[in-house]
This record gives sequence, C-alpha cells and structure tokens, in this order.
Amino acid sequence: MTRADELTTNLDVVRRRISAACEAAGRDPGEVSLVVVTKFFPASDVRLLADFGVTDVGENRHQEAEAKAAECADLGLRWHFIGGLQSNKAGAVATYADVVESVDRVKLVGPLSRGAHARGHDVDVLLQVSLDPPGAHRSGADAADLAELARRVGEADRLRLRGLMAVAPLGEDPQRAFARLAGIRRDFLAEHPEATVLSAGMSGDLEAAIAHGATHVRVGSAVLGPRPAVQ
Repeated sequence: MTRADELTTNLDVVRRRISAACEAAGRDPGEVSLVVVTKFFPASDVRLLADFGVTDVGENRHQEAEAKAAECADLGLRWHFIGGLQSNKAGAVATYADVVESVDRVKLVGPLSRGAHARGHDVDVLLQVSLDPPGAHRSGADAADLAELARRVGEADRLRLRGLMAVAPLGEDPQRAFARLAGIRRDFLAEHPEATVLSAGMSGDLEAAIAHGATHVRVGSAVLGPRPAVQ
C-alpha cells in the first residue's frame, strides 16, 4: 500500500465516523469540519492530504509549523495552531497561522495582535478552556476567566474571536467532559453569539465531542497513523 493509499483509506474511515456521529446526534455532517493534525509528519503528507480534499491542517510546535506552512504556502490551506503557546512566540505564530486555538491567557493577546497586524491578515482566535479538575491543569483557562479573555481579544486589532477549544481530561469519560464543555459554551454564546466555533474531540473521542456540539474535530493518528519514531 502506498502512502497515498494509506491516507485515503484512513481519511475515508474518519469521515465516515464523523458522518455516523452526526447522524446519531441529529446533526448535519456539514456542520463539522475536520482539522488534520500533522505534527511530526512531513510536508509531503500535507500535500497528499490537500489532494484528497483536506483544507484545514493543525500543528502544535512553532518551528515545525512555520517551516511546513512556508513549504506548503501554494496549497491555500487554513493553518491551525493548536499547541501550548509561549508569549514570546505568539507574534511569530500569528504571521502564518490562520486560526490560533490555544489562547488561554491575556498575556498572549498583545503579541498575537502585533503579529497579525504585521502580516496584514486577521487571525481567528479560539479560547482554550480547561476541563481538568482543580490542581490538575495542563493548559486552558478557567471558565470563570473566559469573559475577561474574550473582552481583551475583542478589543485587539486584527484578532477575531470565533469560539472555544478544549481537550478532554486524561482518564475521564469524554462524554462527561464534553457535556461540561457544552454547558460552558452555552453561557459563552449568550454573551458572544457570533463565537460559534467549538473545537473539541480527537482520534479517540470525536464521537463524544460531536454529540455535545463540536464544530471542529482535531484528528492526527487516525488519519496519519502512529507518530514517527524519530521526531
């Protein structure tokens, strides 16, 4: 099996999973976008994915993302930065990312805005909300802090507040975690009705995320296979 065959087969399986999850939830499959996470995989895979109809690509390491976006600039893809973001790299990320999904503190807003302004291009922003229990935070803002973070993004030049992003906690039933996220999102939409994007769900839990309103799922290994041993 060629790499192209492998990717088309895997993409078909994932797209069928998305369609089945939408049917089970009474949703239109057209409401859910697939973001393929290509971390540690080469630009050649990104080119194949583009050939097979993938339009949104996710990365979570700045140097790799920057290089890959430059190498694939001719493909017209939407690049999502989904990893933990350092404030000293946020400006650089905004020069190539179309969507930054991991904004979880006010300190990132200024650098992102300056980077987007330098590029002359608006950047869509998702606020990452933590679903982890107290004391176990990996990343993400507390739900109580979203209002202030949203206000700061809304005031920033060249940033567009588009919605929320979250990751299910390790070891927790994703149905429970995403049900909690759906409640957070309801409250958030009451204040920001235009911020309709909900990025949630990965290879192992996309069905649960779609059941609770995800508009974007971030899938890596289910499409690309196991991560390369050499990284």
